[in-house]
Amino acid sequence: MRFSNTFLDEIRDRVLISDVIGRRVSWDRRKTNVPRGDFWACCPFHGEKSPSFHCEDRKGRYHCFGCGVTGDHFRFLTELEGLSFPEAVQQIADMAGVPMPVADPVEAKREKERTSLLDVMEMATQFFQDQLQTANGARARAYLRDRGLTGRTIETFRLGYSPDSRNALKEFLAGKGVLKEQMEACGLVVHENVPVSYDRFRDRIMFPILSSREKVIAFGGRAMSSDAPAKYLNSNETGLFHKGNVLYNFTRARRAAQGADGAGTIIAVEGYMDVIALHQAGIENAVAPLGTALTENQLDLLWKMTPEPVLCFDGDGAGFRAANRAADLALPHIKPGRTVRFALLPDGKDPDDLVRHDGRAPFDKVLAQAKPLADLIWIREAGSGTFETPEARAELEARLRRIVSVIVDEDVRRHYQQNMRERLNSLFQPQFQRGGNQQGRGFSRDGNGRNFTGRGGQQGRDRPVSTTASDRLTRSAMIKGHQDIPSLRESVLALTIVNHPLLLQDEYDEIAAIDYESRELQRLWSAVLGIAAAMAAPQLIRERLVEQLEEQDFGSLLKNLDQQVRNARLWTATEEAAMEDAREGYRQALALHKRSKALRWHKIELEGAIAEATEDSDGELIEQLMRALQEVQLEAVRLENQEAIIDGFGVLSGRVKSAAGK
Repeated sequence: MRFSNTFLDEIRDRVLISDVIGRRVSWDRRKTNVPRGDFWACCPFHGEKSPSFHCEDRKGRYHCFGCGVTGDHFRFLTELEGLSFPEAVQQIADMAGVPMPVADPVEAKREKERTSLLDVMEMATQFFQDQLQTANGARARAYLRDRGLTGRTIETFRLGYSPDSRNALKEFLAGKGVLKEQMEACGLVVHENVPVSYDRFRDRIMFPILSSREKVIAFGGRAMSSDAPAKYLNSNETGLFHKGNVLYNFTRARRAAQGADGAGTIIAVEGYMDVIALHQAGIENAVAPLGTALTENQLDLLWKMTPEPVLCFDGDGAGFRAANRAADLALPHIKPGRTVRFALLPDGKDPDDLVRHDGRAPFDKVLAQAKPLADLIWIREAGSGTFETPEARAELEARLRRIVSVIVDEDVRRHYQQNMRERLNSLFQPQFQRGGNQQGRGFSRDGNGRNFTGRGGQQGRDRPVSTTASDRLTRSAMIKGHQDIPSLRESVLALTIVNHPLLLQDEYDEIAAIDYESRELQRLWSAVLGIAAAMAAPQLIRERLVEQLEEQDFGSLLKNLDQQVRNARLWTATEEAAMEDAREGYRQALALHKRSKALRWHKIELEGAIAEATEDSDGELIEQLMRALQEVQLEAVRLENQEAIIDGFGVLSGRVKSAAGK
């Protein structure tokens, strides 16, 4: 039977060519780049010792640089395995999970009609191109010339003009024998509550929209009149065209990106003219959605061409909002080796503006500064906010956790969680080191919410206001680990996981969210989570984890942590502890750690408020604040004296707590 091009394209798009070929060859590990869909092997068609057989998932093609064979999914099966073409189609359809079409006269008729509709669209394209060169098209030619487009560019993109007439195209096509039903099926004529159809596009510059097979399937039209109700008008949805599934300039950009001179990526801009202007400037790997925000299907098309497309937006508020919508669209679907970057143009500029006078250099500079998806998320959520209070910081942390949670791929989600934690540490930690209090912070003193910081509302000039922790507080065990060596409690938390990495599988989210004060432990924790993310669950054992940590120069730190917990008789953190003891000891240590952090922030805020009240000579308030500070300090002492050792440890682990541990 004869298979429709639509069916063949569907099953070919659903099955990676590397999966078809990979059943017959072994990929070369040194030359193959799996995330990019780039595979090399010794050619199965001729004997060779070095890999010269190449296949690319993005192209859906293979080629041997030794013997010259080339082809697609179906040709590989017919030439190497000797299958007939229908048998090859059957095999690919089975891999795609798509049922084979049955002989259907109705579908055969529909396919024939679809082919005839493509012929009608080609006639319309020729008509619009011819009209551009007539006297009626003079204004349109002048507009294109003013936009800097050359005759060659106009011909390359087959730009045209639709006359300011209700019947010009309709009469032209009727003279070619095209039926009214075919014109309507192509979206070239419309009714709109009148009995007689008329041309949809009138007095517009016409941009043909091509399919992946480079057939005209729709048009976009730019109005020449300022009174037109819509500046840009696309074809309506038809049997040929679904605008959410198509990208303008798709095939040409794919060729450019994959060619010898290609940039290896695809740039998504906002409009037809942006694409065309960039092409004329030598940037041929640009595409655009069709008058709407980027859709999931269009994003999938981008990822079929490149693992990391660049989404380019205007630098104004509307452009940034569009970038944020695209970020939210992409976030759930990113995977290892599949993401997006964002290029934001200077405010008030579009790609056409940048390249028209100065060539491609300014736009290349914008691309070089394209930001990763994680950066855009961070800038949006934390870039312009103020996070002076624990509540504000907690709100930001919760918001980032909620945003990242939509990522479906578990490994990528884990790394995003780690990345956002590191950014939060960097953002908040300097505030702690400064004492967490600056001018304008602290307790409000009057009914209007103003902060009093000295005479006349200004900070006192006689002596600086103290905004740092007291010397005694600095020397306390609660925060000395932040400045010097890791605190014992933090050492217990980190070493327990290193010695018992299976805890990561059971309670990953809570463990990964630990915020260490010690910079050394922050570095260690980042490495631990990175190694855990790269290892499958059965491989995540202590010996392998420690080996990789030592390779990253953490061996000395691990020895110091081990000595620290052994000196304190906190055996639950050692490798000899039973899993049940390690888990229980870890939970208790974590609870103490969280409470300790809360107390520390409370102390900082109280000390800052006391300094302000002292400057304002408010004795009553000072007394209240000092009582509160004393209560916090007493609780801190109680925490320091509390041990994270559980009863029954000796029974499970074969150890008996000595007197030194009591």
